[in-house]
Amino acid sequence: MNEHKNLTNEVGAPVADNEVSITAGSRGPVMMQDVWLMEKMAHFNREVIPERRMHAKGWGAYGKFTVTHDISRYTKAKVLQPGAVTETFTRFSTVAGERGAADCERDIRGVATKFYTEEGNWDLVGNNTPTFFIRDVHNFSDLNRAVKRDPRTGRRSAQNNWDFWTLLPECFHQITIVMSDRGIPASFRNMHFFGEHTFSLYNEKNERVWCKFHFKTQQGIKNFSNEEAAKVNSLDREYHGKDLYDAIEEGDFPKWTMYVQVMTEEQAANHYENPFDITKIWRHAEYPLIEVGELELNRNADNYFAEVEQAAFAPAHVVPGIGFSPDRFLQGRLFAYGDAQRYRLGVNHNHIPVNRAKVEVNEYHRDGAMRTDGNYGGAPAYTPNSAGVWTAQPEVMEPELSLEGAMYRYDPKDDPTDDCFRAGGDLWRVLTEEKKQILIQNTADDIASVTPNIKYRHAVHCYLADPEYGERFTEAAGLSMDKVKKLAKLDNKSLIQATISPIME
Repeated sequence: MNEHKNLTNEVGAPVADNEVSITAGSRGPVMMQDVWLMEKMAHFNREVIPERRMHAKGWGAYGKFTVTHDISRYTKAKVLQPGAVTETFTRFSTVAGERGAADCERDIRGVATKFYTEEGNWDLVGNNTPTFFIRDVHNFSDLNRAVKRDPRTGRRSAQNNWDFWTLLPECFHQITIVMSDRGIPASFRNMHFFGEHTFSLYNEKNERVWCKFHFKTQQGIKNFSNEEAAKVNSLDREYHGKDLYDAIEEGDFPKWTMYVQVMTEEQAANHYENPFDITKIWRHAEYPLIEVGELELNRNADNYFAEVEQAAFAPAHVVPGIGFSPDRFLQGRLFAYGDAQRYRLGVNHNHIPVNRAKVEVNEYHRDGAMRTDGNYGGAPAYTPNSAGVWTAQPEVMEPELSLEGAMYRYDPKDDPTDDCFRAGGDLWRVLTEEKKQILIQNTADDIASVTPNIKYRHAVHCYLADPEYGERFTEAAGLSMDKVKKLAKLDNKSLIQATISPIME
């Protein structure tokens, strides 16, 4: 048994909370005052040399984005105006695997697109799922450590995965997606992808709406079974990269249709659950998809390292007309991604050609490793100054956002509108019988080596999402349905307490 130790910060002071961020009000943005969060994320970004900590195995291509529909009533962003054509670079990746991992593993796929707009670069960083495992950025490094290699064995651990996932009920919807038939895409070309987070759009009148970005494949959805993926991996561990490269070389350019969902500020204030919670979705029946344009990938990189490996993305890179939201996971990513690239590639990584904007850049940063331009010569290195340089542009400022509530660590589980199982249950109920069978079998196979207590936690979550879902998983996992029903009557804290021991009575 490991000796019990109290958590401290990097200089030995006690840490009050390691799971819930400090926010301005229960649904407000994360505060920079959460210094332990900043330290935690900054250290995590520097833990691995030289590859990306997450999304290490990736492939990429250049392309173009063409706006085909008018959404100017929502945004003044020039990249989203009717008829606009913008150069892009998109990188696809697995999440948990290292650079040498096989492409066809059961995992979500990261998708990041850099739009080289006339107003600067816009980076849209997301995944091939509309939701995510966690909603508080405090759990970000912990999630990734849980799915990476065990510190004792050096191997990937289903026990660690499922222990973490089942201790945070908000993971349930994403677990259902990953264990479904869509958990292993047949190719990058045959999957949708999403911005995931809630972002904002604002128009020429500075009127704001909240939005979500969706990209639907025009090639159709195709997926691999575990057996098909195992066969492909045994023959070609770079299968997805080869598929994307070959399609583009042959002129079979993959395309996706971009849509947005839009929610007004008034609708958000009265929504039945937190609209900024990334583990939730906005139902299409309530917030229909609005078509925007088409993304096409049409040119491979000339050098993998220079362009694909050195590509750097940060959700903090937006352009006028596109903004952020109080999504507390997005708030943490705004810091973490750029900081990771400063460590991985260097403080001047935006000078690398694949990352360089197509417009003039005057950020007045100075010096640092690998400075490749004139370093702004003798221009003042400070602001304000009397030389008339480095002048800010207040006309592009986002509209103000009213906040209310005390600054505190608000746990979303204490929100009476929070339901971690609604979306997963809705997904179960729309699956065909064949896909339900696939989901149950994939889950049972993946969790097979895990201790019974953790299996029971997941069985309870399945049952709370939909009784049929719970009953079928319980049977497939060889568990007691009576025990599942008994445990399902407990609140989350009591359920965790009842399933803390690997050996359950």
